[in-house]
Amino acid sequence: MFPAVRLQFSDRQKQVLGWWSRGSPHRDRDAIVCDGAVRSGKTLCLGLSFFLWSMSRFRGQQFALCGKTTESVRRNLLASVLPVLGGLGFQWEEQRGRNRLTVRYGRVENTYFLFGGMDEGSAALIQGITLAVVLLDEVALMPRSFVEQACARCSVTGAKFWFSCNPAGPGHWFYREWICKAEERNLLHLRFRMEDNPTLSPETRQRYERTFQGAFYRRFILGEWTAADGLVYDFFDEGMVQPVPQGPARRWILSCDYGTVNPTSMGLWGEYGGVWYRVAEYYYDARQARRQQTDQEYAQRLAELAGGRAIEAVVVDPSAASFLETLRRAGWNVRKADNEVLSGIRRTADALKNGRIVICEPCQDAIREFGSYCWDLHSGDQDRVRKEDDHAMDEIRYFVATVVSPAERGASFYAGYVERPR
Repeated sequence: MFPAVRLQFSDRQKQVLGWWSRGSPHRDRDAIVCDGAVRSGKTLCLGLSFFLWSMSRFRGQQFALCGKTTESVRRNLLASVLPVLGGLGFQWEEQRGRNRLTVRYGRVENTYFLFGGMDEGSAALIQGITLAVVLLDEVALMPRSFVEQACARCSVTGAKFWFSCNPAGPGHWFYREWICKAEERNLLHLRFRMEDNPTLSPETRQRYERTFQGAFYRRFILGEWTAADGLVYDFFDEGMVQPVPQGPARRWILSCDYGTVNPTSMGLWGEYGGVWYRVAEYYYDARQARRQQTDQEYAQRLAELAGGRAIEAVVVDPSAASFLETLRRAGWNVRKADNEVLSGIRRTADALKNGRIVICEPCQDAIREFGSYCWDLHSGDQDRVRKEDDHAMDEIRYFVATVVSPAERGASFYAGYVERPR
């Protein structure tokens, strides 16, 4: 039905492109899941296959393209798929304000709505609509209520479900309910490795392999659904600790994890030659000291840590509303920290391993916490860190995620949930 287009596809990608075709042994499957390594080419081939199938099998129908956010659908899926469709002779028109995409090929026209499955409230966004088919990209990052509501909207004869994701832990609900029940659900499960993306150079693959460690290496490089256990930063040791650099820093920034009953941790960061050094810290445990400090007292401790330096900004836990206001009134330039836990851990590990941040010798409480910061082995279907000895860890993560390696808007490798009592 469609003209040829010059693209290079791996054998695994070709399997996805043709799984629904007349000659495929999988054409009678009701769903497909493509999971595995990052940058393995699964999103492009799944999205392209989805559009080719839906445009060849349906006319005048409504479909849903779902991601963690509507912007992630545009960035991860449409940005790579639509140019290929254009090369095949398809035409499309997007109404961004309505999150609606109309696709045409000859006399065939279908409508594709974009939805974001950010949280539990997202399920209400998709209620009431009748869909022919749904594609869920990054499905492991979406709440179960949203995914099940999206699938429930597909009532047209011949509907199939299309999923893609990077692996999470083996207790994740999607892994247990869909992948482990693949035969029961009549589902085709295809696991991708980086080698399945023919456009990825060996140098790029090696760079990604260096980025991850521990369970995240097994998930995002090897493509395994595996549990996070042991130390969070299991590669960190005191051999990585360095003396405070000599001379003036180019920039100074403070970071803070604020607690009333729990410890408060503050770090002083200086930039030397493009590398951020945590040169000093203030750490106060109210339980151990048997005395809580006020917001004004903590603001004074922050000023003492700054030591008269020209501080560019103070990065603070966004939930510390009263302390944030105290600092603003004192004249500090305050930045609310990016507090997404698992993506922040990944970025912090990357920054430590690649030498973009360095912990200096005076930061003994941070060094102590690196040696005890562990995954919670009883966290159920989500990755959580054990809420002990984590205050300097949180503060360092805030700094990295907000200053050193900020995420793109709406982008995330991980979805996590960590509770903290104040």
